[in-house]
Amino acid sequence: MARAMFEYTKTVLKKVSFSVDLFTRELQKAVNRLLPYEIEELRLWLERYTQQKPELVVCLAVIN
Repeated sequence: MARAMFEYTKTVLKKVSFSVDLFTRELQKAVNRLLPYEIEELRLWLERYTQQKPELVVCLAVIN
C-alpha cells in the first residue's frame, strides 16, 4: 500500500506541475503523508523532474 501512495503522489505532482503554488502545496502534503525512505526517493525523483521544469526548482526547498 505504501508504494501505491508514492506512485499516486508522483501522479498528482505531475498533474499540478503547471502551477508552482499547487505543486508546492501538494508536495507539502506528500512530505506529511509518506514514509521517510519514500521522501528520500521523492527528493531524487524531484531533482530529475525539475530539470525539465526549471520553474519548479524553488519547490525543492519543501523537501530539503
